[in-house]
Amino acid sequence: MMVEGVLNIDKPAGWTSHDVVARLRKILKVKKIGHAGTLDPDATGVLVVCVGKATKIVEYLVGLDKEYEAVMRLGETTDTQDASGVVLEKAAWEHVTDKDLLNCFSRFTGEITQIPSAYSAIKVRGVPSYKLARKGEEVEIPRRKVKIYKIEFLKREGADIFFKVHCSKGTYIRTLCHDIGRDIGVGAHLRALRRTRSGSFLIGDALSLEYLSGLMETGRLDKKFYGMDEVMAGFPSIILDEEREKKTVHGNPVFLNAEQGATLLSGSLVRLKNQNGSLIALGVLEGEKLKKVKIEKVLIH
Repeated sequence: MMVEGVLNIDKPAGWTSHDVVARLRKILKVKKIGHAGTLDPDATGVLVVCVGKATKIVEYLVGLDKEYEAVMRLGETTDTQDASGVVLEKAAWEHVTDKDLLNCFSRFTGEITQIPSAYSAIKVRGVPSYKLARKGEEVEIPRRKVKIYKIEFLKREGADIFFKVHCSKGTYIRTLCHDIGRDIGVGAHLRALRRTRSGSFLIGDALSLEYLSGLMETGRLDKKFYGMDEVMAGFPSIILDEEREKKTVHGNPVFLNAEQGATLLSGSLVRLKNQNGSLIALGVLEGEKLKKVKIEKVLIH
């Protein structure tokens, strides 16, 4: 059984993303495994995992947009911006209306700036910032720009607000909750989080670790792997002749004819395939008139 490709895992609560990778190494008996986008330990949902040669495309999958379902509690601010932390402030929240929330969601839609919590996995001086924060060290997290495509109000139960959010990579939903609470004037923190989509990977297709382990034991797991070409299907492809294929596998740039380069923009990521339609490499298009593809990743070795 070929144990290679991309898996859509439903990360359980209480596990770090690294815990999931470590467990998969034991189940699959493969060392070369990496995930494409960290989820906090208390969060659940879609964790995209690359196995074997597919680890070469992790960096491209990390950049996929994400969707989440979240629960935000009004009236309480915590030091971690989520329910795992110590409550720093409390405030009355009962006067906040649904209209207030919708107006606030609108203000946070589009490109925004975030300063994530010091209790996050962002590395500072090569060390995850939460490790420094737990030691009582001062941690300065740089501002980052992210994009919120949509925030959808679902329901409310007392101080708890249920909503969906569609966002770019690098968005911290607990920081979003913290900032929304500050904007409304009552404070807030993240109570629960579930990632429901990462790119084309949906929560309805995600596998639990228990189910995956059972498939491995019965020899049926290979059908659950996504191939690299399938995962990268959103990027344009170019079919190479044998001569250019040989150059590609050695990392040499590929020059395109007028027809091949006509519809492709400089800077685009492209898939390079052989005559059989097999994906052999990924590259970036360069040039305007005379276009060539600079090879970024050779995928067949």
